[in-house]
Amino acid sequence: MKTIENEASTTLEAPAATTETPEPKAPTKAKAAKQARRVAPAKAKSGKKATPAKKPAKTSKSKKTAKAKESAGPREGSKTAQVLAMLQRKNGATLAEIMEKMGWQKHTVRGFMAGAMKKAGYSVESFKPEGGERTYRLNP
Repeated sequence: MKTIENEASTTLEAPAATTETPEPKAPTKAKAAKQARRVAPAKAKSGKKATPAKKPAKTSKSKKTAKAKESAGPREGSKTAQVLAMLQRKNGATLAEIMEKMGWQKHTVRGFMAGAMKKAGYSVESFKPEGGERTYRLNP
């Protein structure tokens, strides 16, 4: 008997590996997406309308004047009150006297006269007699 070989049953062989090595590819950089600008997000618009500010209730003038009279002048025993008492004397107070009584340095006394006394509305006169010490006095 004759054997018939079926062409379909024949196996195909893989082509023989070539001995040539392929050229290595150059490394490619990963492509990143273009960065967006760094900007604050847009504010959402409010659906509400602004309401006008409420005005404080009116107070009578007599209450305001009574309050002003109570707060007129420095508090009793405060440093300002002590310095004012010294300045109200007939001859005023010397820089050294104020420094000694209050425990301040020269620049502190000068700053107090120029700043706190002026802010409180007092008019302080500063004078230096010939051969004498710097003296401060309240102007009437």
